[in-house]
Amino acid sequence: MSTQKIHAPFIALALAAAMLLGACRGGDKQAGPPPGGPAEVGVVTLAPQSVNLSMELPGRTAAYRIAEVRPQVSGIILKRHFEEGSEVKAGQLLYKIDPAVYKAAYDSACAALARAEASENSARLKAERYRKLVERKAVSDQDQVETEAAWKQTVAEIAAAKAAVDSAHINLAYTDVKAPISGRIGMSQVTEGALVTAQQPTALATIQQLDPMYIDVSQSSVEVLRLKKEVESGQMQVDTEGKARVSVLLEDGSVYAHPGKLEFADVTVAVSTGTVTLRVLAANPDHVLLPGMFVRARLERGQRPDAILAPQVAVTRDMKGIAQALVVNKESVVELRQLVTGQMIGEGIVIESGLQAGDRVIVAGRQKVRPGARVKAVEAKSAPAPAGNDRPATQEKAE
Repeated sequence: MSTQKIHAPFIALALAAAMLLGACRGGDKQAGPPPGGPAEVGVVTLAPQSVNLSMELPGRTAAYRIAEVRPQVSGIILKRHFEEGSEVKAGQLLYKIDPAVYKAAYDSACAALARAEASENSARLKAERYRKLVERKAVSDQDQVETEAAWKQTVAEIAAAKAAVDSAHINLAYTDVKAPISGRIGMSQVTEGALVTAQQPTALATIQQLDPMYIDVSQSSVEVLRLKKEVESGQMQVDTEGKARVSVLLEDGSVYAHPGKLEFADVTVAVSTGTVTLRVLAANPDHVLLPGMFVRARLERGQRPDAILAPQVAVTRDMKGIAQALVVNKESVVELRQLVTGQMIGEGIVIESGLQAGDRVIVAGRQKVRPGARVKAVEAKSAPAPAGNDRPATQEKAE
């Protein structure tokens, strides 16, 4: 076999490989990317809007007054004079303690007073007689002085006896355990026949005044300062007494029929949380509110006619929690803006600073662009309308 016949297959194989490689290169040229252009993003142009600002704070209800009924004398409970869970009036009889011992002590004190008064009468007449006798030298001056002293001593004994009578009368009156305040009384902790002691640590029953009711809410110290400034500037709605009006939202989301008013802020800031307790006072004639209920207090902060409301989807936060948004400027270049945000209303959020009317914020295609990139801005949906003002607003966020 000749050498040409041996190399012929190898030559043919090499030619086929060369042709295949050329075809692949030609295919790569055909699949190359077209010339690039600016990325397309959806934007919303911001415009001033009139919004009603409010603030919602979670809180718990608390009774306006709470009185724990305790005995002030010791003895056996003879009778209970109320129904558990009923309304009681101040001064109403609740329990009767056996008064026998205290009645005897009172009678004894009255007898001691009568004895002292009789002794005083005799000593007074004797002192008056000795005053006349000493003028005629019928008795010595020493006898007259001793008589006067004996009379004054009986006067002091009368005063002590009267005090003993008053004390015995008070103890006798304490056998009638009465309600110190008006309100709804809870469960009785004792029954008839139980032995109670004066000033015992366990209360016989607890009375709570439920009309009006307190609502205790917490707010950051920064927000409390802002509220004070808004009240002083007249921005926040207040009544004739200068107290902010508060709407109460119940656990089921319904609005409580009787609005309250902001009474005061605590004078101490909680070190662990940096919050201040605010106390709201609300009428409760139908006893809808009960102590310990979870509610939300909505403070009306007035109307802002030129608020900048940005879509919530346009606002993000960095690793430090600072709000930010991407804006397309007049040169169609993306800018990163740091924001101070306010109340969220519906699908929008109030911008305190960082954005202004006419700014175009990116709401779609954020992942395709970076600050400094040139983009093609396409108007998306219009800026969020303040329709969310009719529903409960979330708690304000401040940067």
